[in-house]
Amino acid sequence: MTAEKSFPRGKAGFILLVVILIGGGYFAWQKLRPLDVPPGFAKSNGRLEAERTDIATKFPGRIKQVLVDEGDNVKAGQILVIMDTAELEAQLQEAEAAIRESEQQLGQSKALLAQRKSELTLATQEYERSRALGEKGYTPTEKVQQRLAVKNTAESAIKSAIAGIARAKAAISAAVARADRLKENLKDYILKAPHSGRVQYRLVQPGEVLGAGGRVLTLLDLTDVYMTIFLPINDVAALEIGAEARILPDTETRYVIPATVSFVASDAQFTPKYVETKSEREKLMFRVKLRLPQDVLKRYAKRVKAGVTGVAYVKVTPDAQWPDYLAVNLPKVESPEDD
Repeated sequence: MTAEKSFPRGKAGFILLVVILIGGGYFAWQKLRPLDVPPGFAKSNGRLEAERTDIATKFPGRIKQVLVDEGDNVKAGQILVIMDTAELEAQLQEAEAAIRESEQQLGQSKALLAQRKSELTLATQEYERSRALGEKGYTPTEKVQQRLAVKNTAESAIKSAIAGIARAKAAISAAVARADRLKENLKDYILKAPHSGRVQYRLVQPGEVLGAGGRVLTLLDLTDVYMTIFLPINDVAALEIGAEARILPDTETRYVIPATVSFVASDAQFTPKYVETKSEREKLMFRVKLRLPQDVLKRYAKRVKAGVTGVAYVKVTPDAQWPDYLAVNLPKVESPEDD
């Protein structure tokens, strides 16, 4: 009798438990199920990427210092790597010594020109005197010709002195140009960041010898972050450059990041070059680039990471309205990167 009365109660409890499990499962499914794509929008998966810059040597040489490490944030113009410049500095000293030597030669050439001019003045006076006396018969013709030869020699000496000045000036210009070139080359032995960003890879250690063009660091430009997605031709046909987009990172699904369409490929991907049937043409996929706003990247620079996967929604119909679950939602508290 006791068993018969307890059975209905046990059955009712079992039914209640089943109802609770079904209700909880439905609630969880509602929360965890993939969001449908609203009308006027397209959806695709992608990965956040940042433009990369390879910092490389312009000239061969030995690495003296590497001042940054992987993960470091750097500013535009910051010194990243210093190369050994001992040999180049020695060449610069040699060029500067050549400048001083050429300047001394120029001074000597100018002094020699002044001397030659004095000699020409004296030779001219003696020739004119001898010529006048020769015309009166007081000086032999041979003497007059000797004075003329001395005068002609003095004139040639002046031309030679002038040429010496020109050579000295040319030597100075060549030495100055060589010194300037070496000074400019010295600047290229100090590798600086072309833009602000984050060091992704450090590829060398101090003491290593690299050839011209040897890669030293890889720098991520955190002001140029984008997600590449692929959309079918039906969505791309109505897509405009500058169209709004939203990105939901897989790592933080509660956040919704704004973006804009900055690029749409003119050639399709994943399909043959020539597609004859309509059904095949509808499978054409086009590469689309979604770029994140500059102000968001600057504010959240410390949290921006390349390689994060996520889901992107793109507005393909201009008058479509964003649903509430795709409203922009960024972290409330974030200290901006120092300028």
